[in-house]
Amino acid sequence: MSAADEATASTKAALRRQFRAQRQALLPAAQPAIEAQALRHVPGLLAPDQLLGLYWPLPGEVDLRALRTLLPGRVALPAITHAAEDGDARLVYRPWHNAEALAPDGCGIPAPADHNDELGGGGLDPEMLGLLLIPALACDAAGIRLGYGGGWYDRLRADPAWARVPALAVLPQGCRLEQLPRDPWDVPLHGWLDENGPGWLDPAPRC
Repeated sequence: MSAADEATASTKAALRRQFRAQRQALLPAAQPAIEAQALRHVPGLLAPDQLLGLYWPLPGEVDLRALRTLLPGRVALPAITHAAEDGDARLVYRPWHNAEALAPDGCGIPAPADHNDELGGGGLDPEMLGLLLIPALACDAAGIRLGYGGGWYDRLRADPAWARVPALAVLPQGCRLEQLPRDPWDVPLHGWLDENGPGWLDPAPRC
């Protein structure tokens, strides 16, 4: 690792600590407003045959699971696959059916299990999803997201087909800033969802 890479990694680690605490402090007031904005806007961003890529909220993350009630049968959750023989694990999206029991994925987060994957273990194709909502510690004006450092979403969205799926960081407005340090593998999001609703870097996509 070069000195520049080490400096970026150190800066990101400090920012993660800062924004984890900041988001936690802002969440009680931000949660109802962001949820209301999501319920108002998100269904209209999907074509009738498209699924929403949601997420299972970890402590301190905005909880948008209420969207399931507006989009029955049209929500997918990310799952980190368990490492295969070659040691590779990756993020896939699997449909979240109404009566489905979830199981811990490769990172211990509740997710649809393999046997419920309609595509035989490979996850949903990007064309099946109309929007990804991605939790974030922070997001900058260029769409660079600060996450926990696992790189799962960046590796997924390194695929051009996934990069074309509209993706919004979900976070309180107070966790947005002008510029974050950027690594070569960071893939910008298309905007964010906060207390003021969706904010797009380009015109909002039409379904």
